Amino acid sequence: MEYVVRLTRSIRAAGAAALLLAATACGSSGSGGSSATGLNPPDLKAPSKLGKTEGQVNLIAWAGYVEDGSNDPKVDWVSDFEKQTGCQVNSKVAASSDEMVKLMKTGEYDAVSASGDASLRLIASGDAAPVNTKLVPNYKDVFSGLKNGNWNSVKGRMYGIPHGRGANLLMYNTQKVSPAPTSWSAVFDDAAKYKGHVTAYDSPIYIADAALYLKATKPELKIKDPYALDQKQFDAAVSLLKKQNANIGEYWSDYLKEVSAFKSGDSVVGTTWQVIASLAADEGAKVKALVPEEGSTGWSDTWMVAAKAKHPNCAYKWLDWIISPKVNAQVAEYFGEAPANAKACAQTSDKNFCTTYHAADEAYWKKIAFWNTPIEQCLDGRTDVKCVPYAKWVQAWTEIKG
Repeated sequence: MEYVVRLTRSIRAAGAAALLLAATACGSSGSGGSSATGLNPPDLKAPSKLGKTEGQVNLIAWAGYVEDGSNDPKVDWVSDFEKQTGCQVNSKVAASSDEMVKLMKTGEYDAVSASGDASLRLIASGDAAPVNTKLVPNYKDVFSGLKNGNWNSVKGRMYGIPHGRGANLLMYNTQKVSPAPTSWSAVFDDAAKYKGHVTAYDSPIYIADAALYLKATKPELKIKDPYALDQKQFDAAVSLLKKQNANIGEYWSDYLKEVSAFKSGDSVVGTTWQVIASLAADEGAKVKALVPEEGSTGWSDTWMVAAKAKHPNCAYKWLDWIISPKVNAQVAEYFGEAPANAKACAQTSDKNFCTTYHAADEAYWKKIAFWNTPIEQCLDGRTDVKCVPYAKWVQAWTEIKG
């Protein structure tokens, strides 16, 4: 498969140092189930019906999500949208989740393709409004596993329309790593075996990967949610990552560099994404990638509407368009992620794409802990302790890398 070189997702999580801007008074003690606990966002209303389109829409997006043919004449799903709706698209590519949050505060944008490490901040601060999913006809075909997630909903109210998802995988060189790993122990407790050739994702959100491993291997820590860590749990994850650091050859953020490292043998085991694993294999690297027995972290992006959107009708038209089967398939293939719309799989140019990316395999996604925004109010529902907020994750990451 031919992949398009685009900006990496790497800096999404890395830049998200700001605390939630709303104090978010402690909510009722929840079960840590399908919607975020500990959050009491402003009481904003979703529209009950759509009005006349306003003629334009201003979007904030990850690179590769809003393509109009200017980067590649063959990659364009904006022009038809403009023709069909009369809504002229103005888009700004953001380099990080932090930048997205700041841009949404300006009041100049109507919608944003937020990752889980930004969405709760936008909800809590009142910058993103709940959405009326009935006004987005294609929402009915979105995979059930993307609805009412604890990163895109609060108390059963959706705050956006799911766009796509991906998992953080364990990749290894099949000729140099033996036996074939089935656990994240390959990059943690057993990492010394491949000292200097272990790679890890360069972002504070990677602390959650260590927490996920400890959840399975150190039950006495009682970790329920890798994004809801009290001080003791957090310290254990940081300690594990500091120990791992001695065996790391390179922390990766540019996925093309990771492909190169696995081809050369500089890296033989570490975290990856499916798009990287596929590209590396296509270029001759002897690699395999999997979700280990402990499960994995991952991302799910959500198109959120600004609470003070100046062009809300065009914004809703965009939300429906971007998850329509054909367009959602185009975006998923171009970017390298599983589409959100179940009907998109019949529209991909590579007929094996959705199988490769496990698009329709809900059992697979149940093993994925999607990125979320760590806040003091523990997302797992605990009210007797405070959890470590993301700003502290950022500080710790600097210490971990030395």
